[in-house]
Amino acid sequence: MRAQDRARRAGTRPRSHHTLETALGILRDLARFLTEHRGRDDWAVVDVHDIEAFLVTLPKARQRRLVVLRQFFRFARSQHIVLVDPSRGLTAKEPGGFRGRTLTLDQQRDLFHRWTGDDHVHPHEAMLGILALLHGASSAEVRMLQITDIDPLAQTVRLGKRPHPVPLDPASWAVLQRCLAHRAAWTTANPHVMVTKGTKAGRGPASTAYLSHVLDECGYPARMIRSTRLVYLVNTMDPKLVAAAFGMDPEATMIYLADHVEAGRLPANR
Repeated sequence: MRAQDRARRAGTRPRSHHTLETALGILRDLARFLTEHRGRDDWAVVDVHDIEAFLVTLPKARQRRLVVLRQFFRFARSQHIVLVDPSRGLTAKEPGGFRGRTLTLDQQRDLFHRWTGDDHVHPHEAMLGILALLHGASSAEVRMLQITDIDPLAQTVRLGKRPHPVPLDPASWAVLQRCLAHRAAWTTANPHVMVTKGTKAGRGPASTAYLSHVLDECGYPARMIRSTRLVYLVNTMDPKLVAAAFGMDPEATMIYLADHVEAGRLPANR
């Protein structure tokens, strides 16, 4: 408030009331978080781990929140409310790592049975889902898949920028054949496997908007299904091998590397 008065007297632009209310709201949320979830009842006992845990609750607001917290703790330190500024060593850049959602094993089983055993499921949903679930295919790879990318003798397909053809298991091959049969009903010259009503008369791929809604009926987005496969592969194999197989940069696969070890992989406790 004093800074607002100084800015008005100096003829500079003062902070708006909305900015002050946002800052006070962040401090209010921090105080509630510390008392309800961290068991802190005094600013003097707050440490960097408490601040980091608070920032993780809203990753997208990390930078804005950290600016306000730095301002507050500088003030608190000048007033001898705290001895050490717990926000001093934190950076606005969010720590790298995978934070997306993944499917449980039971959810994966349900989806597999849905796409391989239910004939009422649309062929496009089944193909996109099964390729993402078993082969980590992205929506762009499935969208750009063409007839010439399929090898019927070897039962392989070429997906995106992957350096080698991807062998398909019997379930995936059956789903692909079902999608090809659906495509044949359009009597189209479009070279892509996934042909829609809007692309049957041309040669372009299906739109990204169409792909974004193909899996609406199953209730899970394609990115979540693909991430489940990548997380499993990266944490059970060498990330560099996964990057080489998928045509990805090694740094891209490292974000899926978990920061914990399964209990079954640890030595027995003495």
